[in-house]
Amino acid sequence: MATAKVNGVRLFYELNGTGEVPLVLVHGSWDSHNDWDRVVPRLANSFRVLTYDRRGHSKSERSTGQGSVREDVADLAALIEHLGLGPAWVVGNSFGASITLRLASLHPKLFRGIIGHEPPLLSLLRDDPALAPLLKEVEQRISAVVERIVSGDHAVAAEQFVETVALGPGMWAQMPLELRQTFIENAPTFLDEASDPEQLAFDLEWIRNFSQPVLLTLGDQSPPIFAPVVAKLTEALPRVEVLTFPGAGHNPHVTAPAAYVETITAFTRKHRRDRAGGET
Repeated sequence: MATAKVNGVRLFYELNGTGEVPLVLVHGSWDSHNDWDRVVPRLANSFRVLTYDRRGHSKSERSTGQGSVREDVADLAALIEHLGLGPAWVVGNSFGASITLRLASLHPKLFRGIIGHEPPLLSLLRDDPALAPLLKEVEQRISAVVERIVSGDHAVAAEQFVETVALGPGMWAQMPLELRQTFIENAPTFLDEASDPEQLAFDLEWIRNFSQPVLLTLGDQSPPIFAPVVAKLTEALPRVEVLTFPGAGHNPHVTAPAAYVETITAFTRKHRRDRAGGET
């Protein structure tokens, strides 16, 4: 088991593949590095792939006090530097995409580019009256999940999050037992995230000068809250493309792994050719 001590905690990580191009995969809330298991073997044919458990998740240590998204960002930067992987392509799913975008605003030189799926940066929507009812509904659902965790009912909280916030009704029963157990065990870390006032905050000015290519993706079966977030980010990023996965939701790397790998490979290859041609 490979671990690295960064920022006061020990993080579990795995490196796969022998490709020259580093690719870092950042999982979302509740989950672990195993979230990427369906795509890592295919990506390892072309990349040097890093997966890891974010602090407080599964095999990585928890913070001793209140954690923060700033710590997650600092951990990602430190791990990339510790392993000598920068500049890297960084792929983030959900809250992992939020962490990735925050890091890009602080340390752009660590990046070749970004591929982010549905970052839950809900603060970007607060000034839009048309989205107020949708935003309020999502926040109420998250609050209900938090209340369940506080009560100690982690299993029901995890199911509630999956079915009312992230994936949709009936999806909990379709998840493998091992994955459901991971969610239940990582419930305290979601509570920690939800207690961080900066968890879902973001300022578009942070990324207006990020010059590397960015691909933002959506699933056409995803909850409707994510599309307007992506639209806001698209307005700010200088070099951004948007792609929607048909028939996929909040975790296309799980439900549509072949399409997801092809998307990553094609996007990175295109911009590798651009670099070789002197366009970037």
